[in-house]
Amino acid sequence: MSLDGKNVFVTGATGMLGGFLVERLVEEGAEVVALVRDDVPKSYFHTERLDKKTTSVRGGLENYFLVERILNEYEIDVCFHLGAQTIVPTANRSPLSTFESNIKGTWNILEAARNSKLLKALVVASTDKVYGESPTLPYRETDKLAATHPYDVSKACADMLCTSYYHTYGLPVAVTRCGNIFGGGDLNFNRIIPGTIRSVLRNERPVIRSNGKFIRDYVYAGDIADANLRLAEALLAGKEHGEAFNFSWEQPQSVIEIAKKVLKIMGSKLEPAILNQAANEIPEQYLSSEKARARLGWKPEWDFDTGLKKTIEWYKQYLKPA
Repeated sequence: MSLDGKNVFVTGATGMLGGFLVERLVEEGAEVVALVRDDVPKSYFHTERLDKKTTSVRGGLENYFLVERILNEYEIDVCFHLGAQTIVPTANRSPLSTFESNIKGTWNILEAARNSKLLKALVVASTDKVYGESPTLPYRETDKLAATHPYDVSKACADMLCTSYYHTYGLPVAVTRCGNIFGGGDLNFNRIIPGTIRSVLRNERPVIRSNGKFIRDYVYAGDIADANLRLAEALLAGKEHGEAFNFSWEQPQSVIEIAKKVLKIMGSKLEPAILNQAANEIPEQYLSSEKARARLGWKPEWDFDTGLKKTIEWYKQYLKPA
């Protein structure tokens, strides 16, 4: 089922994944309304001129009545809730603002969706971090949510709120749980891929906050945009209501491996500086996407190196001197 002609609301549109998703929605012929809290002139949303192809509404997720007005006034059929405070160190420094954004922001979306007479599908972005530290990997959707640190807990709470609204009110909602998403437009340079790329372009040693041994899933943003669309289409077809899906490349790698791949592709001889300062992070986490393959027919279209090369090219253009 196509989203052509559907009225679609996207929160977090100025984030990296939000930009990729809005781009796909516009290509599909959807009428997109984006919630924009702050202007981020160099975000993917703006650099690709997606702001000229969509309707932007100024405001924050914490304002329930704004969210409710958007769903009703723009007669929204489908909502993608990606908006969140997503940076782990920021959450550690300021848990209350993270809870306000990630938990209250989600219950506002859910409550507005419950009160909408028109909304037919709601896709909410969660994370692999909701599973917490587990002796059994890869994570599967049947695993219990066992988050412990502020960011992880905020997303686990949001995840469980979705389950509550489905079971109590029959809301047509589903949840995505993804590994580390990368692609052009990620302006959080403390993350390993954009941070390493920027360091190489500046001829500076890339910095690894952890000991470099943390194991993670990495998946290209274009593939996760596609995953969101597949899930929304399933919801519109009356399927997968109340379900959660893992989306991953299923080839976990260490942080130091990722940094070295970036350096190799960019032809750099620089050596990473390993700070070993990361706190409140899980040493190993990666996902099984078996359920998404079986029930949604989803699989990544981009292999890691191709996605990484495309990402590097974006940053070369973004970071080149004016």
